[in-house]
Amino acid sequence: MPVHTLATKDEAAPPDGATARGLADKLVVFLETNTPPAGLFTPDVFCDLTVPLWRLQAVGLEESVALRMAGHPATGRVPRSRFDVTATGFVLEVEEEWEQGGDSWYCRELIRADVTDGAVSAISVYCTGDWDSALVARHAAEVRLARP
Repeated sequence: MPVHTLATKDEAAPPDGATARGLADKLVVFLETNTPPAGLFTPDVFCDLTVPLWRLQAVGLEESVALRMAGHPATGRVPRSRFDVTATGFVLEVEEEWEQGGDSWYCRELIRADVTDGAVSAISVYCTGDWDSALVARHAAEVRLARP
């Protein structure tokens, strides 16, 4: 069985907290509008998306935006998020909500972003999968969360 290792980032100065926070805020705007704000991504950004039972990748800004649009073509909102700076960029935990096809949708994502020269150069997204309103209602009826 082959052994897979995660790629390592070239040694560079870690982004400062203000730069990382600004990029995380721009990432939320992208998630809500499907339009990446100027300066969010490098032109050769690498996107690694994991959804339940599947994994997809894109290289470059155009392919990465297309990957997002293929899974979430509607605009929406990020009502909750958590940001943590890392040695190479940041981690952002988000909840997304949107309307599509006459239904309300929800998902949770954990996003790890590497920052190079003040922009996101690599992004890994781990998504719960999209929950329609029926699944959200079922979850609310069957599970008591200690924290939202």
